[in-house]
Amino acid sequence: MRPGVLAIAYGPAPPDDPERFVLTELERPRKLLAGPPRRIAAVTAATSKATAKAPRMTTASTFRSYASLLKLSHTVFALPFALAAVVLAAPFTEVTWRKLVLIVLCIAAARTAAMAFNRLVDRAYDAANPRTARRELATGALSVVSVRALVAVSCALFVGAAALLGTLPLLLSPLALALVLGYSYTKRFTWACHLILGVAVAFAPGGAWIAVGGPLDESAAPWLLVLGVATWIAGFDILYALQDRDFDIGVKLHSIPRRFGIRGGLLLSALLHVVTVASLVAVGVILERGSVYMLGVALIALLLVAEHAM
Repeated sequence: MRPGVLAIAYGPAPPDDPERFVLTELERPRKLLAGPPRRIAAVTAATSKATAKAPRMTTASTFRSYASLLKLSHTVFALPFALAAVVLAAPFTEVTWRKLVLIVLCIAAARTAAMAFNRLVDRAYDAANPRTARRELATGALSVVSVRALVAVSCALFVGAAALLGTLPLLLSPLALALVLGYSYTKRFTWACHLILGVAVAFAPGGAWIAVGGPLDESAAPWLLVLGVATWIAGFDILYALQDRDFDIGVKLHSIPRRFGIRGGLLLSALLHVVTVASLVAVGVILERGSVYMLGVALIALLLVAEHAM
């Protein structure tokens, strides 16, 4: 077997014939879709000999690989949800620059841990899927060891920043990590994986509200904001999963498009986004936000309508 090539193992190989059940997916891709594998083992790192022959990566290329692995642009996209919660909580509590910096650090660390962990546990599937076969772990551009270290450091940073924000954020940090890391396994057993991802991402505004000291019992606004973000993300993740429906069917991964079909997936995504807009409107009404806020919600609604009309 060539070094660095994904190996798909269908059950344990017998000792007298160790290569019998090991298939080189890149050479025989249709074998992957022939039946439900009992076990998928990824060989994503090249051998020492191959590594020695590989060109040395520059600092710039290494940074680009990590940026691609972590989707840094998505991390930036997630920050407005948390910062919106901070702005909405401002009338109820004192917001300091220290809290803002720690909240941003928490969001960045949690997002980094989640993305890196997802790439780790899905690297076999990524290498087998033509859409994702060029991802960094699938190709060996980044090593499994380095990405594992990144996950560990990011989790430590998240817990440390949460501790500096207060006792309640610290106590909730294991639950937050369990959600953002555990999501990566949910496609193995439930089509509700998109909803779980939405809840995981919605921890950003919910956690930010708690971190700045926003009240949890005086208003339904923070819970409606969490609901709005959760349904927003879940709806988009369903649309994103449409392109992998055939692959998911082949390897027995679960998703709403696989379970309910393309039309069903589109309908459920649209319904979730209706809940998104309704939740955001309700937040504005409860907190007595003005016309500027409602104009922003209207713009979001128009963007969602345009997305579903494409």
